[in-house]
Amino acid sequence: MRLTHSLLASTVLAVLLVPVAHAEIAIDVIGNSEVTFEGLVQSDGNWFHNDVQDLNAGSVVDGGNNSNGGNGKDSEFELRRAELVLKGKGPGNYEWVLGYDAKADKFLDTNIKYKFGGNGNHYFQLGQFKQPNSLEELSSTRNNDFISKAAVTNTYAVARRLGAAYSIGDTNWSFTASAFGRELTRNLAHGNGYGARGTWAPINEAGNILHFGLSYVRYDTEHDTLRLRARADADLATMRLVDSGNLTDADNIGVLGLEGLWITGPFKLQGEYYDADIKRYAHGNYGSDGYYIDGLWNVTGETWGYKAGTPSTGLPDEPGRGMWQLGLRYDHIDLNDGGLATTPTGTPLVDGVLGGKMGTWTAGVNWYWHSNFKLALNYVKVDSSRYSSSAGGYVDDNPSVVEARVQFYW
Repeated sequence: MRLTHSLLASTVLAVLLVPVAHAEIAIDVIGNSEVTFEGLVQSDGNWFHNDVQDLNAGSVVDGGNNSNGGNGKDSEFELRRAELVLKGKGPGNYEWVLGYDAKADKFLDTNIKYKFGGNGNHYFQLGQFKQPNSLEELSSTRNNDFISKAAVTNTYAVARRLGAAYSIGDTNWSFTASAFGRELTRNLAHGNGYGARGTWAPINEAGNILHFGLSYVRYDTEHDTLRLRARADADLATMRLVDSGNLTDADNIGVLGLEGLWITGPFKLQGEYYDADIKRYAHGNYGSDGYYIDGLWNVTGETWGYKAGTPSTGLPDEPGRGMWQLGLRYDHIDLNDGGLATTPTGTPLVDGVLGGKMGTWTAGVNWYWHSNFKLALNYVKVDSSRYSSSAGGYVDDNPSVVEARVQFYW
């Protein structure tokens, strides 16, 4: 299923010509279901300042032949998302959603939900949806604090899969359990698994929120092969600076996640830790981990909301002025699980998996204007180290990236 560029352009143009006062457009009441239409269009630019490897070229495992789409240029521009979403409320306690990304040519949330007693925190869900793990992954894409999610979130978090979930909770706590399989779109993520996430907010007041969360997901690998790798917090980069390589005897992977969130007035502090364990047939189990911590300041004084265990970003207090945010994040990922031995002749011998380590600083500014526009600018500085067989030791690679995003949503 592929939407043509002309259809997408016509849809966006039609929306631009409609005065948009809310986050969605009311369509009609069909079959006792109140139908609304939402959309998100994002366009990104990345400017690379390389150190050792070319961030926009083929990766090492590709032999540097650009088979993954890199072209060797110092800059890259791309339409990142073109999301079109229909939502329905009713009949009764039912809700449904049908989402599609015309840029990525894949389905988004596509599911039906039944709310017990009309309670939004107590429901059963069937279809494709984000799995119960990762505070950053579950948060709204249009309100990402930084242009790229943290490397650990992109590496370890399980996003949308087909499955069923049951959730129960109140305003300050929640528990969700799910069983899932493949992604709805063909030839994307596979692997049957299950997951669970619990959250608790001992403080939950307007402008004053303290949140803790614990999650765990486990799923089978596809064809007993797994590969963990991460970009330098730049979504348009093709090179991965840390890479476990293909683990061809991997049975399944389990990921434990710890999360914390503190909001006080215009300040938000958020962090997560991930610990992954891969069960292998012919080798010892492979473990890796990572974390991020970030802070955000709404310079114009707005605060955040909180619902269902995730923060929500409100509208600017003064639409004409907009809402300005300043942010700083540090994230770290470690794909090493082993070390170097030495043969009798003095040749280095890898014992285990040496996928490398990477620490990344990201500084950013966001501007939300009126109800539907966002501009973002990020500076990313990377410090990475990975074993190279050709060099016979560890090689440091410390590039930087400037990123920009223009976003329209309704």
